[in-house]
Amino acid sequence: MNIANIGVGFILVLGVLILVHEWGHFVVARLFGVRVDVFSIGFGPRLFGWKRGATDYRISAFPLGGYVRMAGQDPSEIDSGDQAPKPTEAPDELMSKKRWQRSLISLAGPVVNLIMPIVLLGGFYAIRGFPYPAYMDKPIVLTDLPKESPLAKAGISDGDQIVSVNDVLTPTWAKVSNFLMQAPANGALRFLVEHHGTKQTVEISAASLRGIERPLGYPPMPPILGQVMSGKPAARSGLKSEDLVLSVNGTPVRNWPQCVDLIRNSNGQVINIVVRRAGKEMSFQIHALYEKDENGESAWRIGVGPGGAWSFRSMTVTASVKEASVETVDATGKLISIISKLFTGKLSVRQLQSFVGIAVQAGQAVQEGPVDTINLMAVLSLNLGILNLLPIPILDGGNILLLAMEGIRRRDFSMAFKERFVQVGLVFLLVLFAYVMYNDVMRLLPIHS
Repeated sequence: MNIANIGVGFILVLGVLILVHEWGHFVVARLFGVRVDVFSIGFGPRLFGWKRGATDYRISAFPLGGYVRMAGQDPSEIDSGDQAPKPTEAPDELMSKKRWQRSLISLAGPVVNLIMPIVLLGGFYAIRGFPYPAYMDKPIVLTDLPKESPLAKAGISDGDQIVSVNDVLTPTWAKVSNFLMQAPANGALRFLVEHHGTKQTVEISAASLRGIERPLGYPPMPPILGQVMSGKPAARSGLKSEDLVLSVNGTPVRNWPQCVDLIRNSNGQVINIVVRRAGKEMSFQIHALYEKDENGESAWRIGVGPGGAWSFRSMTVTASVKEASVETVDATGKLISIISKLFTGKLSVRQLQSFVGIAVQAGQAVQEGPVDTINLMAVLSLNLGILNLLPIPILDGGNILLLAMEGIRRRDFSMAFKERFVQVGLVFLLVLFAYVMYNDVMRLLPIHS
């Protein structure tokens, strides 16, 4: 992956999300009549920009964030280092507004970030269609059918082709997946299977099929490498995106799930992977890492994701928004679960990423195409929204907490207390940022293992 992809990805992904976040603060501040002096993308010295009305719209030197500076805001607020005008208690200053209004201004940025995935995903689905792996349109020829599968127990074996399911001819993997999800618990699926040149009908209960991991064996998902994560064992060994995996430790690989299973069952031994690249076979030796995923489950991993082609299913605008909303709610729940596991120690802080890791990930997403880029932007937008709502001083959630505490005591805290409150949050975030960035950089170094 080249530097250009990383730069483009960083600006496209993180730049847009920061712009949207600050735009949320800006819009609600103006709605309540607060004068905005500066709207900046980035921190530090002003590079260029323009002034419209009372607001200086600027691009600053360090593109690692952004800020909106409102008239008369708390002078302890940390921004570009410019000297902020002292509050004068003018009616268009932030501190002249009611606490609930100031809370809503702080809340607006994270809320826009939480809504952004619905806009991104819904718009993409409506314009391009809902993406799904192209192999899902293929007919079902059974491969590596588990012995405990109800189909195997009924005499069906590898190489047999499913001709119809519930009288639907030439079913694809996508159609059968829908049948499995939609069939009632006490319902049954009727398979017409071509077995050794003859056809036979088998009726299997939906509950028994759902009870095992691979009821139809491995799907025909090609063992092509998509994302090869920088700093991980696969990238350090020389594997590249679009490599076709031929074998793992001498076992021929026919599909992606089989490749994943072979790696996860390697038990820490050196993994010998043979791939085909540009018509040539190449062999690599890889030391997998025993790592936890976002669910806290440990497994042997080498840092790769699946590749392959996408197909797109047309969707109406209403269906697109509904699907995007469901995915956003599900992803929000998972992210909250991850954050709780970080605080309880079930997940390590080492798994967090700074702007270095995000930039690399964004570059990889841009290289993979629009589906990966849109998905990454949606996930990062949720991250930005939820993390900013945490009650940590200097974040939006910390500011809302401070305003709530002042509302309960019916008077403001002293300026000294507010400054100390902000300083504690700043020190905490700087230490966390330095630690996470150190881990990111170490992962990218060739000597890291």
